[in-house]
Amino acid sequence: METPVQNSIPQRDPALVMRLNRIGSMHQCRLSFMRVLTRRLAKENWSFARPVFDVDAKGVGHAVYTATGPVRTYSLVAFAHDLPPEMRSDRVIATAWDATFTLFDGMPTAEDIERLSKNVPYQEAGRVNEKSLSVSRANRSVRLWEYMVDALSKGEQPDAAKVASVGYLMRTTAVYGSGKLGAADHETIADRPEFDAPFQAEMLSVFLTRAFVRDMINHLAHARGGDQATELAPEIAHGLGIGNSTGLGMAPFLINHPVLLNNWVAAREEAIARVRSLNTVTEAQANLFRSLFARVQVLVKAWRSEHPVQIKKLDALKADLDQIASRLNNDDLTADAPWDRLLNWTSEALSEEGQELIASLILEPYGDLVDNLSSAMSDHRPDAFRILGSMSVAALRDLMRGTYGWALETDWSAQENCARAWYVSEEKLEPRLGERFEEPIADYEQPLAPGRDVARAFENLKTWDASTPIAEFLLKHPEHRHSIRRVQINACAPYSEIQDNTICADMMPIDMLRYKLATFGATHFDPRSDRWVRICMFGNAPYPEELTNENADFWVYPDGEGRT
Repeated sequence: METPVQNSIPQRDPALVMRLNRIGSMHQCRLSFMRVLTRRLAKENWSFARPVFDVDAKGVGHAVYTATGPVRTYSLVAFAHDLPPEMRSDRVIATAWDATFTLFDGMPTAEDIERLSKNVPYQEAGRVNEKSLSVSRANRSVRLWEYMVDALSKGEQPDAAKVASVGYLMRTTAVYGSGKLGAADHETIADRPEFDAPFQAEMLSVFLTRAFVRDMINHLAHARGGDQATELAPEIAHGLGIGNSTGLGMAPFLINHPVLLNNWVAAREEAIARVRSLNTVTEAQANLFRSLFARVQVLVKAWRSEHPVQIKKLDALKADLDQIASRLNNDDLTADAPWDRLLNWTSEALSEEGQELIASLILEPYGDLVDNLSSAMSDHRPDAFRILGSMSVAALRDLMRGTYGWALETDWSAQENCARAWYVSEEKLEPRLGERFEEPIADYEQPLAPGRDVARAFENLKTWDASTPIAEFLLKHPEHRHSIRRVQINACAPYSEIQDNTICADMMPIDMLRYKLATFGATHFDPRSDRWVRICMFGNAPYPEELTNENADFWVYPDGEGRT
């Protein structure tokens, strides 16, 4: 029986949701892209195979992993390399990696493999064509790889606690799609149902990469130990994901894609509103929530970080969990709009970490009610960036006051409010955040301070007649085009703007990184500074050959033994 939609409770106010502190406290949910992928693969009964595994005893060669759905086949083509330790680097400007990959549209021929072998291993120095949907690379974990090969080659299992402390055997240093390095533009595959939700090609690439990494560790152990060797125990293998270190490059993405950001946030907020609007809850739904809450406690208990900001947030979250557990002991969760009551209580009693965890968790019993929202998370509005030149100055100023009131009230002449500047490093080819008054970077600043720029435009608009079309204003002030465009986008996409200062002295870029990674489906965020964070993808997930409808969704929540 499907749960009826009763949207009597509205979505939360963007002024509450779109603050840096809150988006930096987001957690994965049913709409996270990894879970959207595994649910679809299981529901549509996709099949998986490894038709090629041509890797020698040194770990050099290639392999092909296929995923076949109702209409199409996709193939991960993996190239394994014997990389000297001194060449191993996670930087974008690196030139060699332990493994390189492409997600191929269809089944590659021998000629395709030959062509790809001359390009994919070189990444930026090579070129693929429209048959490649993504290009990626990964490096071995220095802490685990050799240790695990050695243990397995002797017929021994690695120490489970040591493995869990790292969580991955390889970490990606980039997963590129959408035309990068010659790969297919997103528009060429956007109408395929399997790619309806965002980043599904990239998620499929990582999902298959995880199987390749497991197979590689077993292969090298057998190559070294022969008949004495053993394979990695399934319970340890399941706990391993694909690592990732994400830096500043991901933060500008959110600012530069306002419609996409709006769609991600709006889908989750609509899901929360639908569930909050339920007046009654079945016993089975309440019991599932309680069961998953217990597994969340296991997840949080295993969450480690050395960053002082995250340590403080984790301490608050653990205290929140105690309060939630106490409240659940005294609430049957079946009547009187229980989810709305619960969220209203969290807004008063818990930290933002705890509030957003519960906001995600109440969605779990309601796949029939919210899962269809994943199809609304992509950006299918190419016309959204057109400026409506006929809009009057008065109407535009009203829009500015509505969303950017905080920016209009900010003293932008104060150094602490514009202490930073975003730019692109010529040497590293990566986004950077510099100190405006300590480094000569102002001339290279990227337009990543929407609040300040809208305030500047508003100041210039003060002297213009209210009835003047904005096109006339922009003829004289074209420097404000990007700001006017953002204001007009926000009028129809209310979650498109981070309503906070992105260049102030105490801004934490990791808040933006955390939001995007949570939307991907990551957990256990481990900031290494205020500018980059480590995560693990698909940890505890079933491997392709194990995927079923029964294990395709809640794998993100381990039980007390670390299993799903």
